[in-house]
Amino acid sequence: MNYYYYEYTECDSAGSRWRVAIPHNLGTCSALPTPTRGTDCSFSCAAGEFLEMSTQQCTPCAAGSYSLGSGVRFDQWDTIPAGFTSLATYMDPGPSGEESQACNSSSWTPQGVYLESSRDECTVSLVYAVHLEKQGSVSFSYQYPDNNIFLEFYVQNEQCQEMAQTDDQKWIKLTTNGEWDTHTVNLKSGTNILYWRTTGVLVGGKMVKPVLLRNIQIEGVAYTSECFPCRPGWFSSAPGSSSCQPCPRNTSSNKGATSCTPCPDTQYSHEGWSQCKERPPCSEKDYFQIHTACDSEGKTQVMYRWVEPRICEENVTGAVALPPTGEREACPPCNPGYYNTNDSTCFPCPPGTHSDGTSVCEECPAGTEPVLGYEYKWWNVLPSNMKTSCFNVGNSKCDDMNGWEVAGDHIRSGAGGSDNDYLILNLHVPGFKLPTSLAGMTGSEFGRITFVFETICSADCELYFMMVKSTTVVESWEGSKERQSYTHIMTRNASVSYTWAFQRTNQAQDVRRYISDVVILYSVSVTNVQDGVASACRACALLSQSSQRSGSCIPCPAGFYIDRDTNRCQECPPNTYLSGHHTYGEDACLPCGPGSKSNKEHSRCYSDCSFSHTENNRTLTFDLSSLSTVASLTIGPSFTSKGTKYLHVFNVSLCGHQGKMAAVCTDNVTDIANKDMGSDSTQFVNSVDSFICQSTIIPADGRGFRMALASQSISLADTFVGATVDSDLDGINARPELFSDNSKSIPDINFFYSACPAGTCDGCTFHFLWESGSACPRCTQDDYHQIEGACKGGAQETLSVWNEPKLCIKGMSLPAKSSAPCEAIALWLKAGVGGGAFLAVLLVSLTCYFWKKNKREKEEARVGRVGTEFHSSSCLLGSAYS
Repeated sequence: MNYYYYEYTECDSAGSRWRVAIPHNLGTCSALPTPTRGTDCSFSCAAGEFLEMSTQQCTPCAAGSYSLGSGVRFDQWDTIPAGFTSLATYMDPGPSGEESQACNSSSWTPQGVYLESSRDECTVSLVYAVHLEKQGSVSFSYQYPDNNIFLEFYVQNEQCQEMAQTDDQKWIKLTTNGEWDTHTVNLKSGTNILYWRTTGVLVGGKMVKPVLLRNIQIEGVAYTSECFPCRPGWFSSAPGSSSCQPCPRNTSSNKGATSCTPCPDTQYSHEGWSQCKERPPCSEKDYFQIHTACDSEGKTQVMYRWVEPRICEENVTGAVALPPTGEREACPPCNPGYYNTNDSTCFPCPPGTHSDGTSVCEECPAGTEPVLGYEYKWWNVLPSNMKTSCFNVGNSKCDDMNGWEVAGDHIRSGAGGSDNDYLILNLHVPGFKLPTSLAGMTGSEFGRITFVFETICSADCELYFMMVKSTTVVESWEGSKERQSYTHIMTRNASVSYTWAFQRTNQAQDVRRYISDVVILYSVSVTNVQDGVASACRACALLSQSSQRSGSCIPCPAGFYIDRDTNRCQECPPNTYLSGHHTYGEDACLPCGPGSKSNKEHSRCYSDCSFSHTENNRTLTFDLSSLSTVASLTIGPSFTSKGTKYLHVFNVSLCGHQGKMAAVCTDNVTDIANKDMGSDSTQFVNSVDSFICQSTIIPADGRGFRMALASQSISLADTFVGATVDSDLDGINARPELFSDNSKSIPDINFFYSACPAGTCDGCTFHFLWESGSACPRCTQDDYHQIEGACKGGAQETLSVWNEPKLCIKGMSLPAKSSAPCEAIALWLKAGVGGGAFLAVLLVSLTCYFWKKNKREKEEARVGRVGTEFHSSSCLLGSAYS
């Protein structure tokens, strides 16, 4: 064995270098080969080869090893590989300028086949520095399902200057739960410092889903002078391999293996395992039940199957046996819109017909049309437009399993391979088609999906409901939930796949401890489906009898309903709106609330910025048009449990805009990350249009980001209920005690909104107080008074002034100053009138005095008389002035 090895010197300015021999033991420098000129600095070998330094020739790797040629790959994460650093930082300094110590334990965590980001709100960077001899690239597989955590990837040079990157290179786009995506960025020659940085936003205290990384591959590095042995559980059988393959199930291998060794019969392994494990005794957790398809006699059976791949042992002490097949029982009926054939198979009714699932398909009567959609409430077999699968983020051991199993009157989550598997159920909807009677409507509802579900859990299970095109979770439920219904409304016509994903726990573990934790889906219905089936018929509007096509269904114009007596289109009365999924009869036109009116299409009620209120025979009229522009309100800063600063920004569209919801809140990170996903998806995730919406803002200086991050944009008000001076409307309370007392004589106007379509919302109530001079009523003659001046030169002026404080705007203007003729009275006449008045008062007082004296003397002469007295007005007047 040689006591030395070869290395290249640093490249000089001409791009050349020397090969030199270096002893293994320092200090033994005798008999070393003389330096020779090496290959040029940009030289590299092809994938599957390494540079043999003694000959400076590219040589194929031996079996059991691999090489990327001019690249390196990291695909094993039992530990964080050498060269990588996990650095937790906290960008918000404490009150005295010191940095918080709350993030010291936050780190990227190796989980075997992937690397997991921190689950808290600390900013954690995964850093790797690499020197490229030529232009290259970095690519990595990742899973990023939660927009409550920010993930950015950026590159710096050796001077810590950030390389120029586009937004879609820096901000990583979201993935669907359980799916992996690949991100690639080109790199320049020289030193590149790679950063994967995450920051969680735990507003509300909900734990974020971590980011997962695997298969990081960097191209453009210098030559490799050796091949890398295959990791345990993997192998390469032929020389010159650029990668290794995982060992199949029930086999294992050591490091650098050229083949895999089968496990003994009493042991098992999953794909890519480095060693075999003893098979445990079979238990109830190792099998599941299924319903067989209906046979020609309309019968089905409950059967039991082992979870595959089966790892348990049947014939050992304590093992349970597979239960026997159940008795044959009657099949459930077909789902609505289907009919039963002679062989007990359910087929969809032909177009124009309908069935409740228990009878033959019938034509819709004249003047009606089929109600198209999906309605699944019987689960003997999985519908043809639904698929089920199992996915595990770490390996593929459950790929061949069904994620969900049909069970007669419900469908439920299956066994899975381990507790952190994603059990997936997918429903594809090709698009939506409004019924003919609704085709002319301009409302925002194209269809709705409603499902009834229940979860029974003992761990941290979670059920996700997603629309695959948007790669975003529509709603999720954690832990056990009682049987309940959920409805989601589609606001545009597009093909979409709805997905239910159930995970028993999101902790990384390869066990099946919570097999009894399940989700049960009882029914699913989707309205207005493009190729749906019909369970019933609905009335439609007809052409007039004079038309050649009389009796044919026609669409009603926007804001029109179908008259029950004539089946003709009639416009809704003023200030009513048409409910989106009901048009038959005038009761489909619902009245707008107080202080609101309907738009021209009768699709929505809104405030036109005018309001009137009558109290004590006085009418107050308000003109709120100056408040119609969208206003923004920032609340905060607030801090999460670890001190992350965040703000809530509210955009408010109070009135006007012909009912258009003009307040827009945008998720700028999601917008950047998804802008290349196509127009069908961006409308689901980029922004929220509402009367009032809210965004969570992480300030630019709060986490070291170069711009403020806006996320978690939600609608708080998509329905205007009404405006009134009362504190209650339709069960919503304005709670005036939250605000300071209104000491003015002008009442507060309460605008009531709702964000609960179809009654599916159980959220919270927001209260805003907007004080503005523009909210004063219009001025009337009750808001000013007149002052008369002195008579001067035969003329008297009258001046109008506003009552103070002035509590009105606009409306009536003050009358102009007026003048009227008058006559002045001489001084001697004034003195005479005053003296005469004094003498008259004196005379009356004396008369009253003597009359009282005379009467008292008479009463003293009469013994036993009841005394009475009467005070005349003249006496009272006299007393007043005495």
